[in-house]
Amino acid sequence: MLRVGLTGGIGSGKSEVSRLLSGYGALVIDADQIAREVVEPGTPALAEIAAEFGTGVLTPEGALDRPKLGEIVFADKKRLERLNGIVHPRVGERTAELMEQAPDDAIVVYDVPLLVENGLGSMYDVVVVVDAPEDVQVERVVSNRDMSREQARARVRAQATREQRRAVADIVIDNSGDLENLSRQVVDVWEELRKRS
Repeated sequence: MLRVGLTGGIGSGKSEVSRLLSGYGALVIDADQIAREVVEPGTPALAEIAAEFGTGVLTPEGALDRPKLGEIVFADKKRLERLNGIVHPRVGERTAELMEQAPDDAIVVYDVPLLVENGLGSMYDVVVVVDAPEDVQVERVVSNRDMSREQARARVRAQATREQRRAVADIVIDNSGDLENLSRQVVDVWEELRKRS
C-alpha cells in the first residue's frame, strides 16, 4: 500500500486533483468530508462545539453553521486551535477505520488540507502539494465559495504558506494555469505514484 498525503491551500485546486486521482484508481480518503461527518447533528463533536462556541454556531435545524463558525475561528488563532482539538482526533479515528478496509496493493490518497499545519508529513510515503499563487487562490475562493475577498484572504493566511507546503513536498503540482494543464500534470503524478507503489 502506498500512502499519499495530498495537500494544498484553500482555492489551490486540491479537490480537483483528488477527483482526478480517484478516476485513475486511487482510493481517496477526504479529511474535509470526514470532518463534516464527525460534526453532523447528534454527534458528540457537535455538542462539544456548541458548548465551546455557543449555540449561535448552529443553524435553526441544529446543524453546524460553517460560515458563522468560520468567522469566529479564522479571526482568532486560539479559537481555531480549540476547534481543531475537538474535530481532529475524531477525523483521525475515522481515517484509521477507512485505512483498515483498504486492499494491500492500494494507492491511498489522503486529501488533507492541514497536513503541513498539523505536522503530518511523516505519516505518508509521498507528499503531493497542489500549489497556486495567493491571488489565484483568493479569486477561486471568491468565485466558488461565495466569500468576500477579505474572508478569502483571511482563510488563505490562516493556513501554511506556499513555502512551508513546498518544503515538505515530494511532488509539487503547479495549478496556476487552466484545468487542461492541471489534468496533464495529474497524469504524470499518477504514473509516478504507480512506479513508487
